[in-house]
Amino acid sequence: MSDEVWKRAEVESPCVKVCVIHPAARLCVGCFRSIEEISGWGRMTSAERASVMADLPGRASGLTKRRGGRMGRLAD
Repeated sequence: MSDEVWKRAEVESPCVKVCVIHPAARLCVGCFRSIEEISGWGRMTSAERASVMADLPGRASGLTKRRGGRMGRLAD
């Protein structure tokens, strides 16, 4: 039996296993998807997934890095 049966032409998930939601932007800081996009990924069509993937690079610049610990107390 050929392995071709098991190959699918689906858009891969952008998940990088860093699942932390930015409190203000409400986006995952790892993949830049919204909670709705993450939870609905399995039900999306290939076109919907491709559309989300196309938007992700622009979302990265909108997130500000959180500074905690010693760096958060230092004056800029």
